[in-house]
Formats: sequence, C-alpha cells, structure tokens
Amino acid sequence: MALAALKKWQLLRNSVRPCSNWFHWRTQPCAFKSTKPEVAENMTTVAGNHIYAPLQTFTEEEHMLKDSVQKFAQERIAPLVRSMDENGCVDQSVLLGLFEQGLMAIEVEEEYGGTGSSFFSSILAIEELSKVDPGIGLFCDLQNTLINTLFRRCGSEEQKKKYLPRLATNMVGSFCLSEAGSGSDAFALKTTAEKIKDYYIINGTKMWITHAEQAGVFLVMANANVSAGYRGITCFIVDRETEGLHIGKKENKLGIRASSTCPVTFENVKVPISYS
Repeated sequence: MALAALKKWQLLRNSVRPCSNWFHWRTQPCAFKSTKPEVAENMTTVAGNHIYAPLQTFTEEEHMLKDSVQKFAQERIAPLVRSMDENGCVDQSVLLGLFEQGLMAIEVEEEYGGTGSSFFSSILAIEELSKVDPGIGLFCDLQNTLINTLFRRCGSEEQKKKYLPRLATNMVGSFCLSEAGSGSDAFALKTTAEKIKDYYIINGTKMWITHAEQAGVFLVMANANVSAGYRGITCFIVDRETEGLHIGKKENKLGIRASSTCPVTFENVKVPISYS
C-alpha cells in the first residue's frame, strides 16, 4: 500500500507544473504599515477585491522590535530559564529588564509613560519572549493585553494617571476572575461587592490568579448587584496592601513556572466607589 501511495504521489507531482508567480508577493515591496493595511500601489486587484500583503510582512519598526526583543531574550532570559523553572519563580533581574525595555507598557500612551505602540507590536514582543520562556512571555502578555488595556479603555482619567505610569515602570498587575466554581462559566462567580455609602465591601475567593505573587494591583471581578445576575458584575481596583486581601500558597505547576499562580481571598475588603 505504501509503494502504491508513493507512486500516486509521484505521478501527481509530475503532473503539476511549477508556477513562477505563486510566490510573487514575496518580492513585492511593502508600501504600507502591516498593522493598518492599505492597498500597495504596485499590487493589482482581482475582481475588484484588493490584495494585501501577508501578516508576516513587517514594517521597519516592527523588524527592529523583533530583533531587539529577541536579543534581550537570548542575553538576559535564556541563561536563567533553568533556574527559574527549578525555583518556580521569575528572576527579579528579568522582571526589571522587561520594564527597562518598555515591554510592559507597549500600547500605553507616551503621556502615561508607555511607548505608544500597537497591539500588533505587543504580539510580536510576546512571541519572541515566549520562544525562550513562555512564563516570561505571559508577564508581557497579561500586562499589555489585559491589565493596561482595561485601564486605558475603561478607566477614568484619574485612574489612568495614578496606575498607568506605575504599570509602565515598576508595577505588575493581576486579573482576578476565576473561582473554584466558576472557571469557564465566569458569570457564575460568587464574589460579592456590597455598597455601603461611598465605598464597597468585597468578599470572596479567587483561584488560579496569575502573577498574584508579584502584583501590586489587582483588577477584581465581583457582583455588586446579585439580583441582576451577571449584569451586576463589576471590575474593582484593589491595591496589594489593602486590608483584608490575602494571597495564598503558590501552585506548584508542571510548566510556565516562572509565572506565579495563587489563590487570592478578599475578607471585607473596603474599596472606594472611585475604584470601581
């Protein structure tokens, strides 16, 4: 059977003539930014539909970013991968390096201390870091695509001015959503936030919280109106030193060990209305 299959494949291969134009796009100069596709002047159209360069066509700036992050990962992270995996924690020099390189605030506007780059740039950086250690890539991923994004898109101007500069320079953020009984079904979370005058009281336990060990601020999902069901769920900003916030024992994971994962408990945690 194997011999027959091989002969059929050879016949099929010989019956197909190579086409010199199949990969013609590879020689086409990129006349636009890959993050905001525009029609290249020297590209044709097919049936009125524009042809765009492929996703792996990068701008000069994106190539520079990839090369820079790749060099940082090889020189500063690679020598420590084994020890970080064995110890189950990130080396502080690596974390400091991520901030020094501007990799923890890639999309954050310059006025808040970020680099003001694009989401695509974040993806390129995360990819290069993860090639060496996915645990370190996760630090860059969570900070840029979740924590910073929530502050940038949903935060008040006061919240942005207070937290974004710190998230860009020396503070890790953590997102608290999952619970023992509400992992994939996030709407079933049991953590509550009771409003009393001008503040909320948060009670509940979150499980498998990424970067809880290093985080300086937590974005906590809690239900402020249980009678409304999932529509009552709100995101609260809780600083690490807030009374009643307790970080549990770190999970001894099989992989991605440089990134911490811990339970976080909230016992009558008092949060101002302005932090919701």
